[in-house]
This record gives sequence, structure tokens and C-alpha cells, in this order.
Amino acid sequence: MADRSIWNDKISRQAFIEKGKEVFEATRAELAEQEGAVVVAIEPETGECFVGKTLGEANRAAAEKHIDKWLYFVRVNDPESAIPLPAW
Repeated sequence: MADRSIWNDKISRQAFIEKGKEVFEATRAELAEQEGAVVVAIEPETGECFVGKTLGEANRAAAEKHIDKWLYFVRVNDPESAIPLPAW
């Protein structure tokens, strides 16, 4: 099970979100060019991005490598629609 401290600790959660945003902004143009990239699951520590047409698809791609880790999910065309969630 993913470490819940990121959700319970506001400072840790905000740092996680900021890192996720940084990775997204650095890769945004490249991600927008990928076919089927509607939602991106970002693993902020490694900077790895996993795309899908849905949140579920992006999660499945990320969970193969990062099960039980928190991911930063964001819509490619709407970066304000973002949320940290553990991979499932």
C-alpha cells in the first residue's frame, strides 16, 4: 500500500504536487504530440510519464513499474485538472 504520509502531511503533499507540475511543464509539448495522450501519470521522483486516453489507462501503464507509489495525474489539455493518487 502506498505511503499515506504524502496525503496527511500538507507540506509533503504540496512538494509532491509542485514536483509533478515541474515535470509536466518540462514535458508538456512532447506529451501533447503523443497520440492518445489525454491523461498523464507522472512519477515525480524519476520524472517518468505514462500516458493514456483515460486516467485508468495512464494508471495501468504507470502501475506496471510503480505499483504502490503516488503518482501525479494531469490532463494534457487542462493542467488545472490534476490530482495526486496512489497507483492501483
